[in-house]
Amino acid sequence: MLDEDVDSNFRGDCRHCFALCCVMTTFAVSTDFAQSKPLGQPCPNLDPHFRCSIHASLRERGYRGCTTYDCFGAGQHVSQITFDGIDWRDAPDVATSMVRVFPVVRALHEQMVLLREALGHPLDLRLRRELRDAFQRCADRTHLPARDLELLDVEPERRLVGNLLRRASLAVRTSAGHELRDYERKDFAGADLRGADLRGVNLRATTLLGADLSRADLGMTDLLGADLRGARLFGADLRRSLFVTEPQIATADGDGDTLLPDQIRRPAHWLVRLRRPR
Repeated sequence: MLDEDVDSNFRGDCRHCFALCCVMTTFAVSTDFAQSKPLGQPCPNLDPHFRCSIHASLRERGYRGCTTYDCFGAGQHVSQITFDGIDWRDAPDVATSMVRVFPVVRALHEQMVLLREALGHPLDLRLRRELRDAFQRCADRTHLPARDLELLDVEPERRLVGNLLRRASLAVRTSAGHELRDYERKDFAGADLRGADLRGVNLRATTLLGADLSRADLGMTDLLGADLRGARLFGADLRRSLFVTEPQIATADGDGDTLLPDQIRRPAHWLVRLRRPR
């Protein structure tokens, strides 16, 4: 599985999913959601064909959270592989199981996405082997029967993967020769970081809520779990950032000058401006 196309395995494919993100998740009234929805209940905007009836205007209608969500391909996997294409609307008992299985598979897929990224960097053979073994364990678990997935505790594997990614991050940033500044879990909410040289910095789980990172250089910056909600990324360079995901980027504000890693799609709601010479 490691050598297959990442787009087909780890990107949501709504055509082959029974709208699990619209049913098997919960949300409450907030700046991200116009109304509340309990776990297991279909979103009122879901049409009979498993499509969102307001998809083109989600943000305008108060459903910003939907535009920043990513199942990492878990939706189609659970729909077509775990439950062999059985529609939850036709089988209530399946729906109950899907509620428990979907977040487990999503967590495993997210770990696989991060592990795959780590394996794309030059690392020593021992660490590469450990990363590959972790990837394969996650992949094997996604193919467990539904009853086993319901009982699976993903936290031990998440911690193990987190430690492997930490080692990979340190190795990559060290080899790049950057100063290894460590701001893990620091609070930079609203900070003015315009034009900052953040190359090689550890910003794991850092709060960057509303921070201004315009024109900042985030090359080899570890952004695993960083809170980028409302962060200004106008003209920022994230092409070589480590462990940043599409859901993180989608919560931030950027434009046509924001430089992203090849695997990250530019959010549709970002302003598109002509790229200026750098």
